[in-house]
Amino acid sequence: MLDKQNEPTIAEMTAYCGENGELFALLNEWLAQTYGTVQKPTFPYGNHYGWGIAHRKKQKLMCNIFAEKNAFTVMMRLSEKQFQSVYEQVQAYTREYIDNQYACGDGGWIHYRITCREHFDDIQKLLAVKCS
Repeated sequence: MLDKQNEPTIAEMTAYCGENGELFALLNEWLAQTYGTVQKPTFPYGNHYGWGIAHRKKQKLMCNIFAEKNAFTVMMRLSEKQFQSVYEQVQAYTREYIDNQYACGDGGWIHYRITCREHFDDIQKLLAVKCS
C-alpha cells in the first residue's frame, strides 16, 4: 500500500486489511449509502500513510480511510463541539484519541485505528457527527 506508482483496487485494499477487511468494506459502503459520499482512491500524505480512500461530500473531505495489515485507520477532523457531542457515548479507546487529537483551530484531527467491531461502532458515531 506504500507504492505510489501502483494504485490498488478497492478489493485489493480490502484484502490487505485481512481480518478487518469486512469492516473496511462495510465502513466505505455505509458512508456512501448513508451520507452520499463519493469515494476515490488517494495517496495524499506520502509513504507514512500510503494508499487510502477519500470520502467527499460536495468537494468537502469527510475522511480518509487507509488500509493497513489486519486493520485500517480513519483520519478525520472534527470541531471541539462535535467531539464533545459523542464523548460520553464512546469507549475509553476512542476517548483516548479525542483527548490526544492533533489540534487544528477549534477542534482537531484524529487518526483512529480500527481493529475490532467496537472500534468500528465508535467511528460510525464520530463520522455520523461529521457527515450530518
